[in-house]
Amino acid sequence: MTKSTKTDLKKRALMAVADYGVNLTQFRNAMSERMGFNVTDMECLRLLYLKGVATPSELARQTGLTSGAATAMLDRLERAGFIERRPNPDDRRGTLIVPVKSGAGKVASWFESARKAQDELISSYSEKELEIISDVFERFVKVWEQERLKLEKDMDGQG
Repeated sequence: MTKSTKTDLKKRALMAVADYGVNLTQFRNAMSERMGFNVTDMECLRLLYLKGVATPSELARQTGLTSGAATAMLDRLERAGFIERRPNPDDRRGTLIVPVKSGAGKVASWFESARKAQDELISSYSEKELEIISDVFERFVKVWEQERLKLEKDMDGQG
């Protein structure tokens, strides 16, 4: 068996990262379609479950929606029982968006199989391998954040 060179392994690793991104996007699209939401609705829910609370303008910015489109998205999610609008105690004209607990349980059940598969996969690695895997993903997060900030800076300079 031929030993892979570092160049071959770098290509393999970068291809795996690209394939991961594509397959995650396809999974999210399929899940959104199955649940009767669009991808942005699901992204909004994901952000809310991570943060616990957000303003409509934060959600619009993080999902890339206009304020009008974000309002329509929040209306859909509220009608479906997944979010609740609450007065913002720090801004009497503002609103806070919070996930509804029963909705969170429903969404969690949709991802139960995927979470179980992820846990089985990640549990198969040693502590040392998990350190490397964690490091790689954490560094990729930083790379994508830096690249996004560059794009945003470039876009601000053009407008």
